Amino acid sequence: MATLEIKDLHVSVNTDEGKKEILKGVDLTIKPGETHAIMGPNGSGKSTLSYAIAGHPKYEVTSGEVLLDGENVLDMTVDERARAGLFLAMQYPVEVPGVSMSNFLRTAATAVRGEAPKLRTWVKEVKGAMSDLDIDPAFAERSVNEGFSGGEKKRHEILQLSLLKPKIAILDETDSGLDVDALRVVSEGVNRYKADNEVGVMLITHYTRILSHIAPDFVHVFAGGRIVESGGPELANVLESEGYVKYTGKQEEASAV
Repeated sequence: MATLEIKDLHVSVNTDEGKKEILKGVDLTIKPGETHAIMGPNGSGKSTLSYAIAGHPKYEVTSGEVLLDGENVLDMTVDERARAGLFLAMQYPVEVPGVSMSNFLRTAATAVRGEAPKLRTWVKEVKGAMSDLDIDPAFAERSVNEGFSGGEKKRHEILQLSLLKPKIAILDETDSGLDVDALRVVSEGVNRYKADNEVGVMLITHYTRILSHIAPDFVHVFAGGRIVESGGPELANVLESEGYVKYTGKQEEASAV
């Protein structure tokens, strides 16, 4: 179990017009077992937040802190952040031709756990996790995400979640591109892992449909590079009916990054 604290986080990126500030002072605390839904319009900086926490080199943190149980993860390399317990399920998972899913998963698990899992135990663990997510065992020998549908890519992101066992899970628009059945399976996978491990979850989404499967404890409206309103699950229903107009009308909207 771990607590993630984001304190006055400012992040910039380089553009053709020069350096542009995207995050403009983000404050958020996620405690063990809590699910925080981050909702907002396109280009508001939601994905920038996830990439900055994970350590993407494109995003420059100009001030602020991101603490995991008191340790500033911004001082860590990307792999150190993963070993510390951070996990990012990407909105657009990348293809890695020539690297099989089985090799990728075992290598990742070895890096995070600090030692290679025993093969017999590992095979059983992977098969069970794949079965839970309705993933065909044949996918284990296919190249990472190569030729996968959107739903298959997202299932494999949650497969990684269940096998790497992070303390904080950041899910960046995991619902995008999913049909009804895939959304149900992916959501069940997240809920199962959360129930078993008391993980803190940051769930970035535009829509409320995934929130009917993964119940948030808190909902935050993200606009203009910062959180502009927070509330309980009922806030998501307000956003569903009213949209983000009142927030984007008052906040300067960041460029889509």
